[in-house]
Amino acid sequence: MIRQEDAPMPTAPAISTQLTKLLGIQHPILLAPMDLVADGRLAAAVDAAGGFGLLGGGYGDEKWLSAELEVLARAKSRFGVGFITWSLAKQPKLLELALERKAAAIMLSFASPAPFVERIKRAGALVICQVQSAALAAEAAAAGADVLVAQGTEAGGHGASRGLITLLPEIVDLTAGRIPVVAAGGIADGRGLAAALLLGASGVMMGTRFYASQEAAGKQAAKERIRDAQGDDTLRSIVFDISKGHVWPSPFTGRCLRNAHADRWFGNEIELLRHADEETPKYLAARQAGDYNIAAVIAGEAAGLVHDIPSAREIIERTAQQAAALLARGSSPA
Repeated sequence: MIRQEDAPMPTAPAISTQLTKLLGIQHPILLAPMDLVADGRLAAAVDAAGGFGLLGGGYGDEKWLSAELEVLARAKSRFGVGFITWSLAKQPKLLELALERKAAAIMLSFASPAPFVERIKRAGALVICQVQSAALAAEAAAAGADVLVAQGTEAGGHGASRGLITLLPEIVDLTAGRIPVVAAGGIADGRGLAAALLLGASGVMMGTRFYASQEAAGKQAAKERIRDAQGDDTLRSIVFDISKGHVWPSPFTGRCLRNAHADRWFGNEIELLRHADEETPKYLAARQAGDYNIAAVIAGEAAGLVHDIPSAREIIERTAQQAAALLARGSSPA
């Protein structure tokens, strides 16, 4: 049997939505700003393929961010930068750096965007807000978000407990078409894009699928683990946050691939906290060494849909082609 990723790939048709018009892109596909993994090379590749690339600003590393912004400048790419909002509040100069380098959009996640919206818009950039509930969506919309990303619990990395299939249309209804909504969590191919569009989204954001790409900054061993995993092999917990010394506030937990470290400590988090002084140095050393029996590979349930490690362009064209074919059989996106 020939798998879909092995079949010849025709040129992908453009799918026009409210999001593609706003961002000026060919395909309604965004790169999730994965901390350190979504670097300048990957964001530039997504841009060149007709999607929209977001740098993974994460917890904030000025040296790393400066270097990756320079990569994008040399590539003459149009790009955005994603930040953990509560971390950005501790070092707002990183926002200034991104805006000085002409980021087309700033994505804010996991806290109110209100303190930053005016500054971002004054610089001529768009405000993208990732939200995990209807209440957070309403707050972000009221603060002036230009795009909302509805993140389901299926997503890799930090998130909450709502499933995407109900969260997405609820947020679409809440915005009543005034703000484009992007679906995130569990999407890795054209079936996910088509389904999201039919549920009212204007596009999708993919992280796990792009992690397992040639251009992603992650180690090859991590990409291979994603390629070989099933959705059942992921776990949402606080084990990896405790292990690396960054415990997040409720309701946010992190979804990663299960490994020996997770199996040892899941359900024993209090004990792990008691041994943090011993375990954190071991965990950080394992992450540096690429020992993924201890260190986490941050990936979502979409890992079960990933079977290869192609280029970012192949991922985008394959996804867009499959979605267009599926949509042509039924309803067209609004």
